[in-house]
Amino acid sequence: MSSTTDPRVAGGTRRRRGPRTWLATLPLLTFTGLCFGIPLGAMAYGAVTRTEPAGGTRVTGEHLARSLQGPYLDSLIGSVQLSALTALVGGVLGVVIAQAVVTSRSAGLRGAALTASGVLANFGGVPLAFAFIATVGISGVVTQLADLTALGWNLYSFTGLTVVYLYFLIPLMVLVIAPALDGLRPQWREAAQSSGATGRQFWRHVGLPVLAPSLLGGFVLLFGTAFAAHATAAALVGGSVPLVTLKIADALSGNVLTGQENVALALGLDMILIAGLVMAVYLPLQRRSARWLR
Repeated sequence: MSSTTDPRVAGGTRRRRGPRTWLATLPLLTFTGLCFGIPLGAMAYGAVTRTEPAGGTRVTGEHLARSLQGPYLDSLIGSVQLSALTALVGGVLGVVIAQAVVTSRSAGLRGAALTASGVLANFGGVPLAFAFIATVGISGVVTQLADLTALGWNLYSFTGLTVVYLYFLIPLMVLVIAPALDGLRPQWREAAQSSGATGRQFWRHVGLPVLAPSLLGGFVLLFGTAFAAHATAAALVGGSVPLVTLKIADALSGNVLTGQENVALALGLDMILIAGLVMAVYLPLQRRSARWLR
């Protein structure tokens, strides 16, 4: 009897399993459509339509055009600059800390560092802003003891907001890159040493090329996290630093001008497009990294 599987049988099996697979994913697809699809559709509709005084609506690109002009454009640029800077600094420092944790011989230190990273990566919003205000604000404990004001320190600025964002972005990078560092095979380093390669040559020709997808993916993830953050910046700097999330809140609440709700929806659509580009880069990098580190 031949052990070769009949292609027709295999094909029939795959066809029979297809509907079951779709049925298994139906709850997830339904949840995604309700929780993400409907709000996205409503946002896109509001961004490209305008209500006429006499009643009715018409399609217009006015709101999208305004979202890319003047202070709205400045807020988009400010958010991109802040996100890129914090993602770069947080990524570098996170990799250094993760490498020290992974190579540590102390299981207790490793567990404590990863647990602390998990807690700190999810600590944000108003509590984080209050903690920094009480510590290094104008009347903060550390500010008064070290006389940071005389050194030019200002928590309520772009630099101060960068430091606050790094508080939760660095631990997030540690959590993201630690599994990739664990995936570096000890045999690769031993083979490099047997071939006469130095530690720097190993990282240049083996370690960094293998980790490159994870490093870039971590950078993209940190960028997206900082780009979407709102509560911390709102509680800390208000409108003194131009950020798109703060502009959206002002437009929706009418703090500056009334009747800007559709512009806020257009700004939200701009953010979704940028986030989509971020995820379009992040997901392929993660799949490529998984192939290397199996």
